[in-house]
Order: sequence, then C-alpha cells, then structure tokens
Amino acid sequence: MIAFRWLLSLIFIAQMYVAMAVIALIFAPWALFSRIGARTACKTFCRWVIFTLRLLCGLRCEVRGTPPTAEAVVAAKHQSFLDIILIFNAVPAGKFIMKRELIYTPFLGQYALKIGCVPVNRGKRGTAIAKMKADVARGAAEPGQLIIYPQGTRVAPGVVKPYKVGTGLLYEQLAQPCQPVATNVGVFWPKRGILRHPGLAVVEFLPPIPPGKPIPVFMAELEAAVETHSDRLMAEAGFRPR
Repeated sequence: MIAFRWLLSLIFIAQMYVAMAVIALIFAPWALFSRIGARTACKTFCRWVIFTLRLLCGLRCEVRGTPPTAEAVVAAKHQSFLDIILIFNAVPAGKFIMKRELIYTPFLGQYALKIGCVPVNRGKRGTAIAKMKADVARGAAEPGQLIIYPQGTRVAPGVVKPYKVGTGLLYEQLAQPCQPVATNVGVFWPKRGILRHPGLAVVEFLPPIPPGKPIPVFMAELEAAVETHSDRLMAEAGFRPR
C-alpha cells in the first residue's frame, strides 16, 4: 500500500511540474504584458495542484478563516510548497517576500517577479532587511497582500525555529494590518521526500493584528498566534511531537 501511494505521489509531483511549464507557456502572451494575466496563470496552476493532489494522493485542502482582501501583511507558517499554493490561491493579489535564488527558477521565477514578489538575499541579514524594506517601499503603490514567512524558511512539524525581526520591520514601515496564518500542511506534504499522505491539509487565516504596535509586542503576539494555532491544526491531523 505504501509503495502504491509512493508511486502515485511520484506521478503527482511529475505532472505538477509539467503542468507548471504548460500553464506558463499558455498564459505567456497575456502574462508578458499584464500582471493580471500573470496572476491568473499562477492561480490556474494552484487550482490544478489542489485538484490533482486530491485525485492522486487523497489529500484534501481547506482554507479556514477570512483571507484579507485589502492591503495587508500576511505572516504565515511555512512547512512546504503546499502552503504557498493555498495562501496565494486564497488572497486576491498575493505577492511574496522570496529568497533571491528563486528568480532563476524556470517559469516560477519569471512569474514571481511579474506578480510583484520581492526577492531578497538571505545570506546577508542586515543588507537583506534593508533591501527588502526598500523594495517593498518602491512597490507600495501596487495594491495587494504581501506574504512573508517570519521564520525565513520551511520548518518541519515539531521543529522549533526563531522568528526573524524582518517581519516586524515591514509591519512597522507599511503601517498595515498583519494577518497571521497557521497551517498543518507539513504533516501531509513533507519538507523533503516524495510521499504525499492522504488527509486534510489546512491553512487558517487568524484575526488580524492592527497596525501601530511596538515591534517586540507585535512579534510576540504574531509568534504566539501562529505557533499555537499551527500546533492545534497539526494535532488535529494526528501529528504528535517526538
């Protein structure tokens, strides 16, 4: 049974990347001249992944809470590629703070830049934060939801990793509400490996944190909300820390 699920997971992954290339090429004439076209292509890909994930792997996806529709900072738990897909598909005009290396990834990198994502160099923390703030400020006239992962990378279920101050600096600079997002997707779609497990993968949009709080207060409130609710969702999925 495990071998069969592993094979279906491998088929899912292969067709997912083929679909990425096909959708990117089909939408290219529109996306080249239009951010709406690029965003539509990305959402089409997200919906295809969600559909085929359930069809081939038995993994259903659910979005809980109320995603923001106005400008906001979305600060999310990051466990796998799946939470990127679910969050982007749930908001009207998402754009990510992303590591700079991804802009060289075929199709993904070009479309990420087109929808307004902000690449940063994570290797130099101080420079990365300053560059991130400057890039966000230059793009502030473009409405949308700025999605950031406060821990800076994918974090497997049960692993503890500190939250980085860059999220607090953006929250202070932009003076926008921040919407925390919890998830359990890493229980089913691991950080590494082929096997995708059946079940119910959830991202949950939590009540927004209003602008204007001191950065230390904001960071403590954000971490408590995201970690507490992510732990609850993972327990709901049957995950127990070792």
